[in-house]
Amino acid sequence: MPHIYIAVSIVLGALVLLGIRWMSSPKTAVRGNRLSALSMLAAVVLVLWYQDIINLPLLWMAIALGSLIGYIMAVRATMLQMPQMVALFNGLGGGASLLVALIEILENYAGMPLFNQVASQLALIIGGVTLSGSIIAALKLDRRIAQQPVILKGHSILANTTIALALALAITTFFTGIPMAVLLSVAIVLLALLYGVLFAIRIGGADMPITISLLNSFSGLAGAICGFTIEEPLLIAVGAIVGASGLILTQIMCQAMNRSLAHVFSGSIAQYKADPDETDPKSEAVTEETAVEVKEEETFEQILKNAQKVIVIPGYGLALAQAQEKVKELLDFWEAQGVEVKFAIHPVAGRMPGHMNVLLAEVDVPYDKLCEMDQINPEFAETDLAVVIGACDVVNPAANTVEGTPIYGMPVLNVEEARHVFIYNLDLNPGYSGVENPLYKMKHVRLCLGDAKETLGQLLKELTRIFE
Repeated sequence: MPHIYIAVSIVLGALVLLGIRWMSSPKTAVRGNRLSALSMLAAVVLVLWYQDIINLPLLWMAIALGSLIGYIMAVRATMLQMPQMVALFNGLGGGASLLVALIEILENYAGMPLFNQVASQLALIIGGVTLSGSIIAALKLDRRIAQQPVILKGHSILANTTIALALALAITTFFTGIPMAVLLSVAIVLLALLYGVLFAIRIGGADMPITISLLNSFSGLAGAICGFTIEEPLLIAVGAIVGASGLILTQIMCQAMNRSLAHVFSGSIAQYKADPDETDPKSEAVTEETAVEVKEEETFEQILKNAQKVIVIPGYGLALAQAQEKVKELLDFWEAQGVEVKFAIHPVAGRMPGHMNVLLAEVDVPYDKLCEMDQINPEFAETDLAVVIGACDVVNPAANTVEGTPIYGMPVLNVEEARHVFIYNLDLNPGYSGVENPLYKMKHVRLCLGDAKETLGQLLKELTRIFE
């Protein structure tokens, strides 16, 4: 029996890995998501069977209820709400590990080997941090609380003291009796929850893609450590897979933004104050220096009529306005006129990794038109028209020139190199970084401010009139 269990566990672990591998490509993401979900369901049933608790009606009722709630939430969630949905799921994963470890401590702490005791305390700490940190991230993403970084007086000291105290109490539990160990474990949970809040509130909305990836890694790590607590190898394996994949994605996001985790989690964005002389889009010095000269007689109509290559740059404003259908209509219209159209996808556009890819796939934009930053950047110089929709920081040339800003050194899309640039943003306010965008005042840039769904609709009407 144990040999069968181990063999099936290995197969299920491999299937989960394959599903994650498929999810790295838009073409196979749906298939990968389904495979991983079915593999996880099979893993749950396998553990219940192996532990001989498969015949508990209450357990199946809980599974059915949870499945129903999850289905309703998933169906009702829009693409705009998907980042906070993912953040919430990360938190629930950490919370589940916390509860399992706490129950194990309540029931079996006295008879646990020292290794299992250590694992149980770590599961409490990491699970608690993941739960509260993910809830804060979800609230920020859903605009329920301030998205800008919140830094309290003595924030670092308070956070470091909290986590140090939690670790000290965890060590103390190894040398106390059962009643005291249980009380200390409850205190550890409270401290871990507090640290999660302190950890997440000082991270700004622009860094949420990195935060979500790291919390995803934390949820997997909590699950793996919880697996050591209850001596469940399948939970260890799956948790390790999730933790490792989340950590790899976090590293990719950091590289895309050219910053370290320490920089992101220090909340340094909140400490930055823009210098109008350096970053104000009204600054003529910046505008004249970086502007691309264009023929003054070229009108809006002529630009649209003569454009043979167009690059569309989607951002969070596109998701906020739910304008993806208008983007697809524009794509179809341009292609019907023989115009080459591509989409430039910055790694941290939107509020989670892959947000823009999924948003555009939702309206059947072909996958081969979604180009990564390194692939598309060399093409801007030979592009007739770049259309920016709801993006700011990822197209801000100040990232290449203005030292001391949160985005300095972050690779951005070279939109300013295009012959003409049309910007469809709600307003001229800076992005989450707080850095003014000099692109807005360049000579070859035309601004069309307002709700993206409405302004893109007007663009489509203008194109229809021109090509009639």
